[in-house]
Amino acid sequence: MDTTNERIAHAPLPTEGELRRRRNVFAQLARFVGTSWTMWRLARKHH
Repeated sequence: MDTTNERIAHAPLPTEGELRRRRNVFAQLARFVGTSWTMWRLARKHH
């Protein structure tokens, strides 16, 4: 039976491009605004 540490050790590592996207402040801001906008629309529609 695998332990948690063994599963973590065998997990795939992110690519260089993925790390760059995760560190990009503008991409994070765009995702945040998109998610917030969607939640705002849902809240306005159902309340």
